[in-house]
Amino acid sequence: TRTRSSYPTRTMGGGNAQKSAKARADKMAKDKGKGGGSQLASNAKAMNIQCKVCMQTFLSTATELKLKEHSDNKHPKNDFYACFPHLKVETAE
Repeated sequence: TRTRSSYPTRTMGGGNAQKSAKARADKMAKDKGKGGGSQLASNAKAMNIQCKVCMQTFLSTATELKLKEHSDNKHPKNDFYACFPHLKVETAE
């Protein structure tokens, strides 16, 4: 009779959980140098439109409609161009 220790030992091939964990670890190691994560710093740099009345900042992608809403809601007594004078278009005569 054979004893248990005389059988060749085999290791299991690895299941889906092990493969997923390895893939996650590899992706984290690859993405480590990218500096991903929070966009707060880049969003703060993009805040370059500012209301001159209350000094609230807006993203550079803000539409004129959104700025008009701000002006109408927050500063109804002030003109739109008092809040955002840089948007005033000078007419050439």
